[in-house]
Amino acid sequence: MLFLHKLINLMQMSFLNDLFIGLDAAKLEDLQDRLDIVEHKIKFMDKMPVALLDVNNNPSYFLSEEIALAGGMIESDVFNAAFIIYYQPGKTLTELMREVPGMLNPDWQAVKNNRIILLNDDVNRSVTADNAVSLIEDMAEMIHPGSFIFGCEGDKWIRFGA
Repeated sequence: MLFLHKLINLMQMSFLNDLFIGLDAAKLEDLQDRLDIVEHKIKFMDKMPVALLDVNNNPSYFLSEEIALAGGMIESDVFNAAFIIYYQPGKTLTELMREVPGMLNPDWQAVKNNRIILLNDDVNRSVTADNAVSLIEDMAEMIHPGSFIFGCEGDKWIRFGA
């Protein structure tokens, strides 16, 4: 019965639905347990305003569901964002490290507080259920530092000091 309840909760996450089709029960339960850990912890935390920008400082909403599941909320006004995540499909972390510094505005709250994050989550990767859950875990670690440690900082994403 508990597994069925978890499966129903999982299926309510619309963008994950297609990724979970065809997975065996053990894998579904593992992924749901991982999501439950994040969900349980963020219940007791404030939603963090996050601006997701490309390398031209254009706002993006591509990962907004993942950010929401990780305890964030998309902030369209970059001046009000507690965190800024730079994500550009096809760009490596090295490329982002070269391009982002010239894009930063020292008046942004996130720049003042050294809360700039560079994310590379798609180069040579396929979109799978496990990768989607990993990205949600990574987002939780990015925007709630100290509360989550999943160990992918430096691999898929880095904190970038201005």
